[in-house]
Amino acid sequence: MTTHEPARSREQRQQDALDRLEKDEDAWVSTASADGVPTLVPLWFVWDRGALLMATRRTNPTAVNVTPTGHARIAVGHTRDVVLVEATAEVIEGADLAPESGDAFAAKFNWDPRGRPAWVYLRFTPTALKAWRESNEQSGRELMAEGRWLD
Repeated sequence: MTTHEPARSREQRQQDALDRLEKDEDAWVSTASADGVPTLVPLWFVWDRGALLMATRRTNPTAVNVTPTGHARIAVGHTRDVVLVEATAEVIEGADLAPESGDAFAAKFNWDPRGRPAWVYLRFTPTALKAWRESNEQSGRELMAEGRWLD
């Protein structure tokens, strides 16, 4: 049986969501091909200047899918404490990545894909963000819309 804590305030949910984005390492990334075939993959991420930064092989479906559509959905956390992000996506070559972003990724994972031609970075900039734990937090789960934090 699950113990239900009181619903968090919007301010607390936003802070908890930002903490999760700063500290977590893994996310589920959902994209779709140009003809609508869905793909769901786990990727490492770093929260970098208001966006999720990930790396993958340029030929992997996730990198291929973000090129035509520019959209993705990302889930961070587990089912009873989730941050769901809708984002615009862009592919960035390692040479074009801001050095501080590449350094942040390399420091977090002790791995640096810069200079590896088979790899690209994906920058996901949130346009909408929701966070909730249990059913008592379904109301008010929207924390960001149109790329702006809600008051």
